[in-house]
Amino acid sequence: MPPSPWRAWFLALRPRTLPVSLSPVLVGSAAAWHDRGQVLWLPLLAAIVAAGLIQVGTNLFNDVGDFLRGTDTPDRLGPPRATAQGWLTPAQVRAGAWGAFGLAFLCGIYLAAHGGWPIVAIGLASLAAGWAYTGGPAPIAYRPLGEVFVWIFFGLVAVGGSYYLQTFSLSATVLLAAALVGLHAAAVITVNNYRDLDGDARSGKRTLAVLLGRPATRRVYGIEMLLPYLLLPALVPALGWPAFLPAASLPLAASLLQRFRREPPGPVFNQILAATARLQLVFALLLAAALMAPSLT
Repeated sequence: MPPSPWRAWFLALRPRTLPVSLSPVLVGSAAAWHDRGQVLWLPLLAAIVAAGLIQVGTNLFNDVGDFLRGTDTPDRLGPPRATAQGWLTPAQVRAGAWGAFGLAFLCGIYLAAHGGWPIVAIGLASLAAGWAYTGGPAPIAYRPLGEVFVWIFFGLVAVGGSYYLQTFSLSATVLLAAALVGLHAAAVITVNNYRDLDGDARSGKRTLAVLLGRPATRRVYGIEMLLPYLLLPALVPALGWPAFLPAASLPLAASLLQRFRREPPGPVFNQILAATARLQLVFALLLAAALMAPSLT
C-alpha cells in the first residue's frame, strides 16, 4: 500500500541525512564564539535554514535524477525512492527541488547582504553543486568524486562560510575543524555507495566504491571515520584539553566500523548510513562544545 502524499514527501526529503548539513553550521558558529565571544543569531538561523534547504533540494534532484537515468531499479538495496515507486511524479519531485532551492536563495539574499560577495559566491556555488550532484551531462554522483565533493561543501565550505558570516574572516583552526567534520560527512556517502555498489556498476555509475571495489572501500570508510580522531591533537594549541572532547564519540565510530566490515551488503546498510550521519552530528556537537569551552591552558 503506497504511503500518503505527506508521507511520500517526508521520505523523499530524507530527513535522516539532514544532520550532514546542520553539523558544519554549528561548528563554524561555535568557532566564531571561541574567537569573538559572541554569536550573531539571525545569520546563524538563516544559515541553518539555507543549508537544510539546499540539502533537501539536492536529495529531491537525486530522487528524480536517478529514476530518469534508470539507476533506481526494483532490486535497489537502499530505501524506496518516491519517484521510482510512483508515489510522486518526476515533475512533482523536480518542482519540489526547485522550490527548496528557491527558498534557500531567499535566505541567501539576507546572508549575502550580511556577508558580502564571499557569501554570494558560496551560495551560488552550493546551489550549482547541489543541482550538478545528480543533474547535468556529467553528474558528480556518477563519478568517483562524490566523497571529495561532500568533504569540500559539507566541510570546508559550510563550516568556513558559517564562521565567515560571524567574523568576516577565516582562521587555520576553523579550517582544520571543517576538514574533520567533512570527513565524517564523506563517510555517509561512502556507506551509500558501498551499499549500492553492485547496482551502480550494472547501471554504469562509476562511484569511488565501484572503481575501488569492496575491500578498498572498507578501508576508505575506516580512514574517513578514524582520521578526525587522529587529528584532534592538532587542535590542542588553540583549544587546550577540550580539543579531546569529540573523542567521547570514538566508541560509536568503532562500533560502526565493525558493523561496516562485518555485515554483508544489504538493507542493513540503510541503518549504518543513518547511524553514520548521527555520529557526524554527535562529533560536531562535541567539537562545538570544545570550541565554546573556556581554555584551561
